[in-house]
Amino acid sequence: MPEEDCLFCRIVGRFVPAQIIAENDRFLAFNDINPQAPTHVLIVPKRHVATIAELTSETAPLMGEAVVLANGIARQTGIAEQGYRLVLNCGSGAGQSVFHVHLHLLGGRPMRWPPG
Repeated sequence: MPEEDCLFCRIVGRFVPAQIIAENDRFLAFNDINPQAPTHVLIVPKRHVATIAELTSETAPLMGEAVVLANGIARQTGIAEQGYRLVLNCGSGAGQSVFHVHLHLLGGRPMRWPPG
């Protein structure tokens, strides 16, 4: 169920504009408005789940599907060969600012470790 006050639900519903990179029946992928790398795409399930801590056996497969979509976008954007980072944040202490599960795809520059 979409949440009225959720930014990503509003983007999925096309009430808020976004630069869409990919879409299928279960996901919308769009460029982050505050990119942390030359390629920074957010992969958002169309189904609202607030955090990865709230995933259930029914909704957990979404994350595997999100990774598969991210892999395709990495190839499409030309960052697959040099490498890319996938990030999931869970809760405000981990940096989650929009409480709708989403996967960050980052690439196009060297990534450092540890992050954060």
